[in-house]
Amino acid sequence: MALEALCVTDPVRKAYALQSLWARLEARDPGLRIDTEAVIADPGDLPGRPERPPLVPAVEVPQRSPFTPQGRAALLHAIAHIEFNAQNLAADAVFRFSGLPEAFYIDWMRVAAEEAKHYLLLAGHLATLGHAYGDFPAHDGLWTMTWKTREDFVARMALVPRTLEARGLDATPLIQAKLRRAGDLRAVEILDVILREEIGHVAIGNHWYRWACEREGLEPVSHYRELVRQYVPPRLRPPFNRQARLDAGFSETELAWLESGSPTDVPAP
Repeated sequence: MALEALCVTDPVRKAYALQSLWARLEARDPGLRIDTEAVIADPGDLPGRPERPPLVPAVEVPQRSPFTPQGRAALLHAIAHIEFNAQNLAADAVFRFSGLPEAFYIDWMRVAAEEAKHYLLLAGHLATLGHAYGDFPAHDGLWTMTWKTREDFVARMALVPRTLEARGLDATPLIQAKLRRAGDLRAVEILDVILREEIGHVAIGNHWYRWACEREGLEPVSHYRELVRQYVPPRLRPPFNRQARLDAGFSETELAWLESGSPTDVPAP
């Protein structure tokens, strides 16, 4: 069912499908069972997505100043695109990886439903600005890393939720400050919801990364460094939201490294 939702091309229908599935799971619907050993074939051509927005390299996405109506809409569209892909990556984790504890699938279905909520909040606010999802170009960095790590569960947990998604913990307060100055208090409220719940999503990534390392006899710090060398995720840059990262399970050691700006050594918590 997570795969079926992942294949849906209409963003709103996808979001509702994921929220409905989570509601049934959370209510312990007796007709819904998690088969942790089920191996589900990848149908290809994932994720389901609409024809728009056009996807371009990150460097070609226009600058988004929130101090004009068009710029603010473009900025919120970029965040909506991130949340659209975030619900896809959560659904992908549920269907793709078998043989894990039941708690893993419950965790990631909750993430999928919350990301769907974030998308719907942003899409609704975009409508009040006279725009819809698809109106602006977007880049595909989050899904690209999701796809690159499709055959490596440890890498997926290391490099998607606790690396790429964790960047949102740092960026969101800065974006909120600009939106507040631009007078868009509704957008600030929506980002409050997103930031609070994204801390939990990153914490889930941290938990399952450490669990996977322990299961496979890997040392989390050194293995994270190796994964970064292998997959080359975007480099994290300051300023960092120390408190949010601590709440999400990052260590003081990693925060000290991030703040040092070391160009070569990449630690993990």
